[in-house]
Amino acid sequence: MAWKIEGMSCAGCAAGVTRFLEKNGLQEVDVDFQTGEAAFVVPVPELALEPIREGIQQLGYAVVRQSDHSVQASNWKLWVSLAFTLPLLLSHAFLALDFHFPIGHNINFHLFLAAPPVLIGWYHFGNSAWQSLRNKVPNMDVLIFSGGAAATVYSLYGLVTANADFNFFETAAGIFTLVLLGNYLENRAVARTTSAIRDLSALQRVPAHRLLPDGRRQDVGAEDLALGDSVIIAEGEMLPADVAILSGVALLDESLLTGESLPVTRHPGELAFGGSRLFSGQVTATVKARGKDSLVGQMIALVKAARKDKPDLQRLADRVSAVFVPVVLTLSLLTLVVCWGLFAISFEAALLRAIAVLVISCPCALGLATPTAVMVGVGRLARNGVVIKGGSTLEILASLKTVVFDKTGTLTTGAFAVSEPHITVSKPQAYIKSIAYQLEKYASHPIATSLRHAYASDFDAALLPQFETIREEAGVGVHARDADGNAYFLGAWPSHLENQPNGDLFLLVNDSLWATMELTDQIRPEAPALIRWLKSQGIRTVLLSGDKEYKTRKVAETLGIANWNAEQLPEQKLSIIAALSGEGPTAMLGDGVNDAPALSRATVGISISTGSQLALHAAQVILMHGRIGALLPALHLSRVTVKTLKASLFWAFSYNLLAIPLAMGGYLNPAWGAVFMAFSDLIVIGNALGLHFRKMDTLPIG
Repeated sequence: MAWKIEGMSCAGCAAGVTRFLEKNGLQEVDVDFQTGEAAFVVPVPELALEPIREGIQQLGYAVVRQSDHSVQASNWKLWVSLAFTLPLLLSHAFLALDFHFPIGHNINFHLFLAAPPVLIGWYHFGNSAWQSLRNKVPNMDVLIFSGGAAATVYSLYGLVTANADFNFFETAAGIFTLVLLGNYLENRAVARTTSAIRDLSALQRVPAHRLLPDGRRQDVGAEDLALGDSVIIAEGEMLPADVAILSGVALLDESLLTGESLPVTRHPGELAFGGSRLFSGQVTATVKARGKDSLVGQMIALVKAARKDKPDLQRLADRVSAVFVPVVLTLSLLTLVVCWGLFAISFEAALLRAIAVLVISCPCALGLATPTAVMVGVGRLARNGVVIKGGSTLEILASLKTVVFDKTGTLTTGAFAVSEPHITVSKPQAYIKSIAYQLEKYASHPIATSLRHAYASDFDAALLPQFETIREEAGVGVHARDADGNAYFLGAWPSHLENQPNGDLFLLVNDSLWATMELTDQIRPEAPALIRWLKSQGIRTVLLSGDKEYKTRKVAETLGIANWNAEQLPEQKLSIIAALSGEGPTAMLGDGVNDAPALSRATVGISISTGSQLALHAAQVILMHGRIGALLPALHLSRVTVKTLKASLFWAFSYNLLAIPLAMGGYLNPAWGAVFMAFSDLIVIGNALGLHFRKMDTLPIG
């Protein structure tokens, strides 16, 4: 189950809500302050949720429905507070500039204007502070409420004793109002960091045209589709789900999904992904996956999951934030006692310093620094077809020492060029090609696809023997037997035969060689530039392949890869990657299917599979559009993101280390402290949002 919770502005808020939900019996609680989502499991149906919902309200947050307009409604506290506080602050500013108005010195006038924002502040921050203390997760509102309450009580004392020198109503009102304003700006800024999820989610909320069994067309929403439904997609429309094309040829724009600018063509029988836009024509299709099971749904889940995997830097910030509020409360009390008791500073001035310490301190900046940067970085990569599974993965990518490449389908295209058969028996070429085509007709690996493409024009079913069985042996070849009992084989040279001739594919009948074929696998256009860039960055490149020695060596020499290993079995690959990972952070880049063990063993696995569901689970980084050139912007933006979060954490630590002593020394009054506190949060968020506009390096193709 999931709720939408509004009002959370930092990791501390999420921690408080998490603790509250767990204390009330909910399990597997996961609260995300950036998206405002709280997911949990209700262990027993009898557990009442309404009291829990009301408890969250008492914490200072709101449980809302997606369609609620409570964002605008909840802002009334800010607008009312601003309306009454601005005249107070202006009056204070005029007095500071030596413009005196009689009413500006009237404590009753100050009380009248300060009452609404102070009452709002006591209710808003007081409830949140009390509930956070009850749940043993003191949040920033404890500091805000303590400072504002102290200023209010001190001013009320001045009102009762008719002492105008004790008038700090504008300070109390200013603290609450300026923090509300800072929270408002902060919430708007944090919402922008989740734009990747919103953009991806929007791809799932499109209209669909379902075909009914009687032939009628029914207009529905994508969320109303079911598996197996037939749909019509017209020119210019968005695919509402992952579909298999039934009729028509689809020219698709997948740029919103994968970042690939060039359109792709899907033929009948092929899979097309929801979120793609049909360039031209009209197709009918069958729904194969929808909602959270679709490619877009899984990308959304992966982007959300990336925030749960905290980088080491965030764990440090969390440890500091956990003790921040008690430490600041202690420092505030010490400021009051030391300044008033030891340095003979007036109680009024000492209290102002203590209040300033409370309101200028900013644990939220520490809690916001990393998740906002990670969210923007991960989200921007996702919109460009690179899915990162976790914040810690960003740190690893930014510090890579070695990249290990698979060869076939990774550095090479995987689309093999098959030579004309070299025939060793007295059989017509068309007969040999027809047998080879028939044997590979139902195979799905790249070699089979290339062979069918090369021999299709010469295929003649009339020439074929009558096959009774055809069986594919993974990684070896295709076996068949005809009605006369003859055994056919097309694939790698059988291990039980000696004297292997030159060639890559061998057609044998009853273990007698009939023909050989050679394969040429073309190097990807972006591979040379990528290898050069990695070497220029001091990153070692390694080629690791199970292919033959001479083919692996040729690719390595062409690309300038000095370290290469050929004819490697899966266990040998694992051993090599384990050794490299022991020397430093190592990435393995493969297709995400047959390289799954190696991808798992590397420090970080990178898959270039083009959107297969298996690929989504095989690696920590997925290049959705299947071009290894996307590795460069992934590495570049990872480095920039890590630099950004380090800068944000440095600012957050430095701000508090500098601001608190200044407040203790009396150099900052509480109202300005509230401004600087809000400003600190906005700097951290703005620093993260700057990642939206950072240029990502790309590779020249060629």
